[in-house]
Amino acid sequence: QVQFVESGGGLVQPGGSLRLSCAASGIIFSRYAMGWYRQAPGKQRELVARITTGGSANYADSVKGRFTISRDSAKNTVVLQMNSLKPKDPAVYYCNGDVLANHQTTTWGQGTQVTVPS
Repeated sequence: QVQFVESGGGLVQPGGSLRLSCAASGIIFSRYAMGWYRQAPGKQRELVARITTGGSANYADSVKGRFTISRDSAKNTVVLQMNSLKPKDPAVYYCNGDVLANHQTTTWGQGTQVTVPS
């Protein structure tokens, strides 16, 4: 079955960095455009970064220039490097197929919590 396991979240001071990792299984990873999403309390889940099967990346304006998405198809992992974290970035972060590429699955992992105190 499809499974996504996110890790790497934590508490970091403003301006700090975190590296999130997602291990995917149950899909032919190399055929999926992937995305990182986040959901803050009381808000809808939003797509913050996406990467094509060929490695081209796009970002939401709110994270552009600070976050970098990458993928390793040999390991079925997708990584989100987050730099210059801000108090507006706290959320639970999830990975899944890219919804804009119609690759999002119905399965969601447990996510990983990112906390940036204001």
